[in-house]
Amino acid sequence: MSAVNDTKFKSVVFLLAGIPGQEYLHLWIFIPFCFIYVISILGNSVILFIIKTDPSLHEPMYIFLSMLAITDFGLLISTMPTTLGIFLFNSREISLGACFAQLFFIHSLAKIESSMLLLMAFDRFIAICNPLRYASFLTPPRIAKMGLVFVLRGVAVALPFPILLKRFQYCRANVLSHSYCLHQDIMKLACSDIRVNYIYGLFTTLFTFGLDSLLIFLSYIMIFKTVLSITSHAECLRALNTCVSHLCAVLLFYTPNIGLAVTHRFGNSSSHLLQILLGYVYLLAPPLMNPIVYSVKSKHLRARIIRALVK
Repeated sequence: MSAVNDTKFKSVVFLLAGIPGQEYLHLWIFIPFCFIYVISILGNSVILFIIKTDPSLHEPMYIFLSMLAITDFGLLISTMPTTLGIFLFNSREISLGACFAQLFFIHSLAKIESSMLLLMAFDRFIAICNPLRYASFLTPPRIAKMGLVFVLRGVAVALPFPILLKRFQYCRANVLSHSYCLHQDIMKLACSDIRVNYIYGLFTTLFTFGLDSLLIFLSYIMIFKTVLSITSHAECLRALNTCVSHLCAVLLFYTPNIGLAVTHRFGNSSSHLLQILLGYVYLLAPPLMNPIVYSVKSKHLRARIIRALVK
């Protein structure tokens, strides 16, 4: 990059968005957002602490849950400074370098979360369809290797995003659509050909979210097929009940994800507010709700949490 271009790169500043048209309410909006962040961080911290300190929870299902909690924790930390800064201090400016770093962490962690949901679906598939091999197949070393592979996949597919964006010059309006940086949001502000970014973004979406959701769907087809073959109605319900928490987590993650992707690619100016709201739901709902859903549905985990709080 030439000296002139390097100077332009360093001087570019983006303006993050809170909720347009509601700036006079930003201080009041800060209160529920701060509450959501605090509850989410506490909830995921409690899940991690209970699983780590209780040997009876060192089972594959809870190990995968702890991986999900770590990923949610990372997503919260990645977006919290800019989101709360806008609502409390009206601090909208973010440098290009900070923006690229934030979007890398958001995209990589979102793809890792998708992978964790796939691993949890695989866990339920083995537990229900092949229970005799459950303990021998999902050993801690194998779980660690699978987790590492998917973490590396998330990092590898997200790393080109800031590299591809760094080549551009930005000559259009520098106002972003969210209170955090996303690749699909920034690339629209470039005054260059963005076809490579568009194609790569579509490829990563299909390779991660698309592939993971397809495999999760196929896993549940096999699970439901096995469950429906169980003659005992009570056993059938018990088997399905072990999947409810995971299904809720999948819906919480993929529903706003798909909605946000659609509005970014095909939305018009009338869908801007919907895009902003979906952006908040996409990044805040899973970290907030996952600990609650799993604590409510898992009797073993709920009992350990209550016991720890009572002490």
